[in-house]
Amino acid sequence: MFQRLLAPPFLPKALAPCAQTFYNCAFNPLITLWYLMFQRVHADHTLEAVVTDAHYGGADALKQGGKPLSQRIRSWATAAYSKARQRLPLAVAQQGLVEEGRQIRRLAAELQWKGLWPNLLDGTTVRLRPHRAIAKEYPPQTNQHKRRPPYWCLMRVVVNFCARTGAALGCAVGSTKCSEQSLAVKLIWQAGAQQLFLGDRNLGIFRIVQVVRQVQAQALVRLTKARAKKLVSGGRLRSGRDESVQWAPSRQDQQEPGCPSEPVAGRLIVQRIHRPGFRPELLCLFTTLLDRETYPATELVELYGVRWLVELDLRYVKSQMEMAQLESKTPEMVQKEWWAGLMAYNLIRAVMLVAAVEAGLSPLSLSFSGARRQVEKFLQQWGSRRVGRLRAWHQLLEGVAHCRLPKRKKPRPAEPRAVRHLRLPYKALWGSRAQARRCRHKYDSKS
Repeated sequence: MFQRLLAPPFLPKALAPCAQTFYNCAFNPLITLWYLMFQRVHADHTLEAVVTDAHYGGADALKQGGKPLSQRIRSWATAAYSKARQRLPLAVAQQGLVEEGRQIRRLAAELQWKGLWPNLLDGTTVRLRPHRAIAKEYPPQTNQHKRRPPYWCLMRVVVNFCARTGAALGCAVGSTKCSEQSLAVKLIWQAGAQQLFLGDRNLGIFRIVQVVRQVQAQALVRLTKARAKKLVSGGRLRSGRDESVQWAPSRQDQQEPGCPSEPVAGRLIVQRIHRPGFRPELLCLFTTLLDRETYPATELVELYGVRWLVELDLRYVKSQMEMAQLESKTPEMVQKEWWAGLMAYNLIRAVMLVAAVEAGLSPLSLSFSGARRQVEKFLQQWGSRRVGRLRAWHQLLEGVAHCRLPKRKKPRPAEPRAVRHLRLPYKALWGSRAQARRCRHKYDSKS
């Protein structure tokens, strides 16, 4: 599946720039890219786990002529794989993620919404340690303790997810000085036409819909009440309103260079939402879908409810794939690790899609955590299998199809967001470890 998702015309073209640097190494570009993904799927993310899996034949099926990897590799040291990760160009992982998203959508061509692909845009931050140049690329963030120097670095990421399959279609990264809106604009330029972008109030700005119009795509974004009042005639928001508007930029609105600044034609939909256990909420949506017969307001409001899935997708990436904190020591390696993690996430989503299609289910009705466990167990036993691999593949699909999300009859009670404190014999570390060593050495010298 890894080789089929990355179409044969793509792999030779993407790996051609780095073919000369790898020579005839045991860890060729294809195996290196696979093991970058394997590190995120496997419970043990260390380099030693990769070398152990390679010795037991975990990547023998990826041989490109000659002997398999398990017969070529001799040493149990991690230096060869570490150098191979550094040689692999970042563009290979970036292009591989985009190609994976395209192939997954081809498998799910019947899941379109009225001829459009709904895309979910949202961002988050990833925690990094201030190693070497990372502190310059992603500066440490200040905290409430003014006297204590900050330690953790943050990398801002914005991901474009498919609303029908949950696959990651693209990603843009930057420091916290870059806004989510500017990173989201890059993804919209890459996605192209025949796309429907869904965004929350943070993305409900003129610059977003301006770029969406330029690429001939569609948008369904939520607006703040203040911005919605400027668009509606009379400045009053009433529930059930569906009015044609012209969104013209104000002096405060940022605009995309190279795009026309003419007003964007669209519809303003205002609907009061009633949910059991919550206060009524006024929902203000702006969409560029002008045909009211093809795209009724009630269906658009229902479709916008799917936007919440992007929060779950980001949670799966950070918690299930354990990518909330990356331990690489260079900015380029951090990005490789992040993009490879998204590729591994897509691989699990692809398995869920195939299993759901064969079982006649929706891909979103399956549990991602359960599917990840099934794939991890399958990979652990893959290298030791010599026969019956096709049967093992069908067993994997059958197991994933049984990992269904529970249908609760009663809503789960809200639990306090708190953890119990564990008493440890060590005090909290503030500042750098080098400074702590100097203080410790000074204290020991006095004693």
